[in-house]
Amino acid sequence: MECLLSALNYQKYKWLICGDLKAIGLIQRLQGGYTKNLCSLCLWDSRTDDQHYVRHEWPSIQVLQPGSYKVVSHPLVELSKILLPPLHIKLGLMKNFAKTLYREGGEFAFLHQKFQRKSMEKIKAGIYDGPQMRELIKDASFDDALNPAGLSVWLSLKSVIANFLGNHRSAQYQKVVDELMENFCRLCACMLVKIHFLRSYRDYFPEICGDFSKEQRESFHQDLSVMEKCH
Repeated sequence: MECLLSALNYQKYKWLICGDLKAIGLIQRLQGGYTKNLCSLCLWDSRTDDQHYVRHEWPSIQVLQPGSYKVVSHPLVELSKILLPPLHIKLGLMKNFAKTLYREGGEFAFLHQKFQRKSMEKIKAGIYDGPQMRELIKDASFDDALNPAGLSVWLSLKSVIANFLGNHRSAQYQKVVDELMENFCRLCACMLVKIHFLRSYRDYFPEICGDFSKEQRESFHQDLSVMEKCH
């Protein structure tokens, strides 16, 4: 990653960087794998499930010092130059949502019928790409396939995408996100680090998230889907 930034002459231009969390971890030179403190902004404990929907604030990390927490070496980019990735947060929400659904419910049969090229294992794990997620959001038939509890979460999820993670930031976006967190908590959904960012660090997202949603990567996934259908 250091060689790549050097080839791009990053120190001269110092662009804002918005990438997936693995790429951000490499840029910040953080320890990989499943560690206790997955967040690079605070000491959020990924293993204290009973605290995730109770605590809003965790001790912040002021400086990423090598040898402290999970920092391997000096970061390659200033923290102020890094933006949280809206697309990956959306996909994380979708993954969390899928895990709240009843495994033998009709919603999985609906999803398997809709995405016939996708295995049931991936469907139940909530593994989708951007185009598939947008397609599902537009399909009102999916709403009808959900049970009341699942529908509440799904409507909240769609509202967060429309009012915060898309091309528009509503004046009520804080309330919209809080409602989604409450619905996840009600169904005892596990909190991924992506959900933690959405819960505790909304100010780190771009003002208009749609400008940083990696449309190119979504198009790439769409091209792969077309190739799969042809073969």
